[in-house]
Amino acid sequence: MIIAIGGPPGSGKTTVAEHFANAHGYVLVSAGMMFRQMAQAHGADLSEFSREAEHDHTIDRELDRRVLEEIMRQDAFGSDVIVDGRIQAYLLAQRKIPCLKAWIDAPFEIRAGRIADREGKPVEVARKEIADREASERTRYRAIYGIDLSDTTVFDLVIDSSDKTPDEIVSLVWSRVAG
Repeated sequence: MIIAIGGPPGSGKTTVAEHFANAHGYVLVSAGMMFRQMAQAHGADLSEFSREAEHDHTIDRELDRRVLEEIMRQDAFGSDVIVDGRIQAYLLAQRKIPCLKAWIDAPFEIRAGRIADREGKPVEVARKEIADREASERTRYRAIYGIDLSDTTVFDLVIDSSDKTPDEIVSLVWSRVAG
């Protein structure tokens, strides 16, 4: 079984994917972690690397190739896989790879607060970084793949995380898997 968890920065997608993997024995493939590793290898922070990716589409294509390759490798081994990332559900749907797709979201201010707390930075800084990152991703993903990040119709579940714990969201996703 493959589960794809999508959502904007600070929505809780990575936390939910980690909790789900731990609770149900799934292998976690994290596009966000891979992007951070690529940025670090290039000596750039996330904002810088995102800006670079706007002009160099090979960055996103390479990331998405690596993520898909790891998903398919784990699936071929017979492992259940949960992948988190902004566009992985869209890419799996485009390739007609069967999976459960869940979109996790929360209002902008809640997401900014979460990122500020997690990264120990002022909320104003987190707001700007999120806005810049989301604008960059909208532009890149539309140009590269024709993906409209505001279109959530590809998802089987759309969950507002603002009033739920990660474990409550894990239970909602699990109920669809086990249901």
